[in-house]
Amino acid sequence: MCSIAFINTLLARFFGGEPENDEESEAVQAPAPPPEPEPAPVKAQYEIQLSPEHPVRRLWDLSCHYSGPMPGPELRLDEQTSEELTEADANRELRRLQLTVSSSASERLSRIQPKLDEAAAAQLPPPAFDAKVAVFFSSDNLTAWVLAYPPLGEGAALSRGILDKALAENRVRFGLDEALLDSLPDNPDRYFHFFPVARGQKPVHGVDGYVVDLFPRTMERAVKPDEQNRVDYATLDFVHNIEKGGVICKIIQPTKGVHGRTVQDQAIPAKDGRDPSVPKGRNTEVSEDGCALLATSAGHVEFSGRTFQVRPLLAVSGNVDFSTGNINFLGDVSIRGDICCGFTVRATGNITVGGVVEAATVEAGGDLVVAGGVQGDNQAVIRAQRNIFVKYLENCSVYVRETLHTDCIINCDVYCDSVIEVRSGRMTVIGGCIRAATELNAGTVGSRAECRTEVILGGRPCETFDYDLLVREIRELEQEMEKTEKQPDSPNKLSRMSKMRMQLLINKKKLEQFTKERDPSLKEGETGEEGEAPKASPRRRMICDTVYPGTTLTIDNVITRFEDRLSPCRAALEGGKIRLI
Repeated sequence: MCSIAFINTLLARFFGGEPENDEESEAVQAPAPPPEPEPAPVKAQYEIQLSPEHPVRRLWDLSCHYSGPMPGPELRLDEQTSEELTEADANRELRRLQLTVSSSASERLSRIQPKLDEAAAAQLPPPAFDAKVAVFFSSDNLTAWVLAYPPLGEGAALSRGILDKALAENRVRFGLDEALLDSLPDNPDRYFHFFPVARGQKPVHGVDGYVVDLFPRTMERAVKPDEQNRVDYATLDFVHNIEKGGVICKIIQPTKGVHGRTVQDQAIPAKDGRDPSVPKGRNTEVSEDGCALLATSAGHVEFSGRTFQVRPLLAVSGNVDFSTGNINFLGDVSIRGDICCGFTVRATGNITVGGVVEAATVEAGGDLVVAGGVQGDNQAVIRAQRNIFVKYLENCSVYVRETLHTDCIINCDVYCDSVIEVRSGRMTVIGGCIRAATELNAGTVGSRAECRTEVILGGRPCETFDYDLLVREIRELEQEMEKTEKQPDSPNKLSRMSKMRMQLLINKKKLEQFTKERDPSLKEGETGEEGEAPKASPRRRMICDTVYPGTTLTIDNVITRFEDRLSPCRAALEGGKIRLI
């Protein structure tokens, strides 16, 4: 019968093509062998290394010589102990055990060897030695191992009684593994092996208590423009209202520690968890069960320093007008409507205005948020000791100690001790005088009509203005007192003079304090104590997309005037000159 290979050869010769190789085709069609499984990671085994001259090895040799072959010695830590200890701790435990095992085996050998030598010299059978159990402890006394030495001659083999006696002599009473002790006398590897026969109980330390805040400790004062670069200032509400009895934060109490026990039934003390530091401040109290910090009055929650406090909150549902009168409040003020022309709102905390501010005076000891903007009519005065967030500013005077965020500034007198950000909405600064300590960041500065716009960077504008205003008030008071003294004596004159003297004394005290703060030795860039390096001055710069002619820029008394349109523009002081990019 012709083979398949011969037939394939004939077909290829008559019809063309190469003859098929059966072996190659079978190899191609054969399924790929399944991948070999990855070997399981080998667990570290910590074992005492025994040299041929080690006492344990010598005892094993004697036992094999007189009693026949037996499993070799293996003195390794059990699996549970190996998993609980780090590699460094396990090796340290092995070194400690090696010393105690060597001492125990040497003592056993010193008793047997002389008797064997005497028996061998007298040609007598080996003396009888019962099996012996040595007990070893872990460094923390939480584990007890036994190592059994085999009997010699007619000595008694390992039994539960021998085990119990050894454990009793070493006062091992807690955590005994009764099943292991019962089965150990019949275990083929009962001799020259470590067996964990008792385990203690580790102490469980208590968990420290902690506080879960329900109100933020730090207020994020940043504007977030939308996809069209618009900011909804109505959503910038920095007032966190709370009712009386409301929960400010939850207090998680610490847990008690659970004492442990050694294998010798000795207590291991556990630490109790520490009490949490409760941020209890003004107008707050801890609940009776100690699990919450509560508000004792309605108001605004604020974290100040290390504690939460509830500050009074004045909520005005409508406008500030003749129905409310002027507002002077020790706390936070929230106004849903407008602040109408001619009225004054002062607060030691934050002020939030849902509408617009007309030709009014607004002074905030914290942040000021005006969702609708300011239409000042050259009479509005806006002050804030922290930040101002306002939709637009028109024809008003603005004083802000920290950052000013707005969409537009038109014909305003601005004093800012930090950064002015005009990077949302129209992003326009037109007319007026803009004073900032470090930076002006805007889209457009000036106008096509070359409206006069002045930008001054450097110093501390608000502090300088307050100082100049105080000096002017003192001068005017002194002049008024001179005029009043020339008038005829009268009760009205005495009353006015008394008030002016008191006001003059107060203003001079303020001026004295200002003078100390403005001491040249404490100014930025000046040296402090002798030998100290001078402090680095903050970088002052103007960044804008477009600046138009008619704009004047002053940085640290260095002036430049823009005669042409520049787009984009980045101006900073370098080498005593203003460098434009």
